[in-house]
Amino acid sequence: MNCFSCFKFNYCCLLVPFTRDKRPKVDVSSYMFDGLKGETVGKLPGSLNGTQFIIQNCENCNIYIFDHTSTVTVDDCVNCNIFIGPIKTSIFIRDCTGCKFVLACQQFRLRDCHKLDAFLCCATQPIIESSSGVRLACYSYYYPELAVQFREAGLSVFNNNWSNIHDFTQDATETHYTLLPEDSKVEDFVPLPTGEMFEPMHIDLNLDKSVVPRSMGNRRKTSDESCLVVFFYGGNSQERALSFIDGMRQTHPECVLVQTKELKMQSNDAQRVFGTDLYKEAVSRGLVIGLEYNGEHSIQVCQEVVMTTAAGSTGLVFVSQSRESAQQQIHNYYDFADMQMSV
Repeated sequence: MNCFSCFKFNYCCLLVPFTRDKRPKVDVSSYMFDGLKGETVGKLPGSLNGTQFIIQNCENCNIYIFDHTSTVTVDDCVNCNIFIGPIKTSIFIRDCTGCKFVLACQQFRLRDCHKLDAFLCCATQPIIESSSGVRLACYSYYYPELAVQFREAGLSVFNNNWSNIHDFTQDATETHYTLLPEDSKVEDFVPLPTGEMFEPMHIDLNLDKSVVPRSMGNRRKTSDESCLVVFFYGGNSQERALSFIDGMRQTHPECVLVQTKELKMQSNDAQRVFGTDLYKEAVSRGLVIGLEYNGEHSIQVCQEVVMTTAAGSTGLVFVSQSRESAQQQIHNYYDFADMQMSV
């Protein structure tokens, strides 16, 4: 019978020779730092492009990963200073002592670590287990490629739960973690890199340059007045939110950014969050960015700065109108955000 007598292709007519996989072999050593002692090492932007990375068995080292990765594990390190660019999924830090970190990730997991400091941006709730002497602060860092790396890793600079820690081994007799002082500086913990390799980097650690907005997190508020500001999708909402934050920092430093959250809302969520259905159409357009500010006269101040920074913009902005409504709106917005995170 002729195999081509029907219209369907008949694979019995093919004789496919066996061929070896000619793809280039991966040099595993290019994606790990292992067993280093007293060295300064790093990876520059574009060298990893979203691959996995491993750091293990290092001591007294300065380690800099200036690129985005998929996942990172750090095991059995002692007295190391480590910067890690945006991590698409998780970082697991295990059996480390006396280490200091600056890192951004989707999930942060810490186990069997002691005397560890981290300047952290974490999209979900940071988790620690069987650890002690852990101190955390809000992420702060800038170099020209960092904002793009956040986007390539699928992370929003506005989703940062750095201070909302869950301790799996909580003990009523001992505090396993605390927050670093508000005036803590990244460079006092993880120093700027030195050496010829890092000369192309243009790092700036000034707070007004940080890619991630500096927030006070769960620290005690100084005022009983807070304000919710929400930037709706459209008209470059991320740029407008960052411009507003910068304007608040420059003109009213007494009003402190408490927390930020970028999320997706449905039309029927608007009534529950804002107490009115006036924003049903606005929330359906795309992601919204919510900012909580705290300080005396923060509502009036936020209204004034919005008017200044939003001049000429077509984007819609919501600002609380009174202390009473602001408290409920903040609760509604961030409670909704927590519900989304737990789904």
